[in-house]
Amino acid sequence: MNALLLVDKPGGMTSHDVVARVRRATGEKSVGHLGTLDPMATGLLPLLLGKWTRLAKFYGALAKTYTGVIRFGFATDTFDAEGQPAGTLVAPSVTLASMRAMAATFLGESEQMPPAYSAKKIGGKPAYAIARAGETPALRPARITVDEFVIESVEPLPDGTVDAIFLLRISAGGYVRSVAHAMGQQAGCGAHLAALRRVTAGPLRLEDAFTLAEIEARAAAGTLELKLCHPRLLLPQIPNVTADASTLERIRHGNAVALPEFSDAPVVKVFAGQQQLAAVVDRVAGVLFQPSIVLL
Repeated sequence: MNALLLVDKPGGMTSHDVVARVRRATGEKSVGHLGTLDPMATGLLPLLLGKWTRLAKFYGALAKTYTGVIRFGFATDTFDAEGQPAGTLVAPSVTLASMRAMAATFLGESEQMPPAYSAKKIGGKPAYAIARAGETPALRPARITVDEFVIESVEPLPDGTVDAIFLLRISAGGYVRSVAHAMGQQAGCGAHLAALRRVTAGPLRLEDAFTLAEIEARAAAGTLELKLCHPRLLLPQIPNVTADASTLERIRHGNAVALPEFSDAPVVKVFAGQQQLAAVVDRVAGVLFQPSIVLL
């Protein structure tokens, strides 16, 4: 099965766990996710199946939108609710207005330090494995962009902490946990990410996603493919062309082809008929395109 499958990931599962469930349900061995979600997080987890896993490079820079809760009062070692408190409770002195003013300081480009408990690789080893061994990972800050950060409400809790309910749109590679931790430092009371739900990844939306139970039921009934994204709607930023038999034969053997109608397009999706994505080709000069991914 070649497909883009949008999953509504439940909490308590790793992204790898979701991939394994989808493999079992669909019988497709080649399954990969487009950007991991922490076990605590829920929401949109896009998967590519079959030969379409080779299209992952086109999804690498998708900005993500999240909703969630930042809890003020104490930080944790993982920057989220699954970690251990990194200090005693400090009663927050925050208001909705002060939270909104603080959120505004995160807008635009900045350097962000990834959490020590993250999947960032250091010498081929994930940072969280180094941290769990009692060492300090040698992490480097990354350049990220926050396009939108809205504090929707502030709710005091009986234990003295305060929850800030938010919506955040951040570039690929950005950590919402790090934003929560940095806000706690600014507020002088510590903070951590208490809940997180991904609602978009580029043009992909949570409302179009399936739960794992729905995927398993539809796969068992043989109706899953009927509900998947039409191939022509895949990667909407790249134009489509339907190729004739001779052009498809050249592409099949990795040869360059002429596409006169796309002299200004850097990349084109080539179809065999209306539904079979045959290849992705890159413009090398003028109207000449070289296959970069052949799916025939």
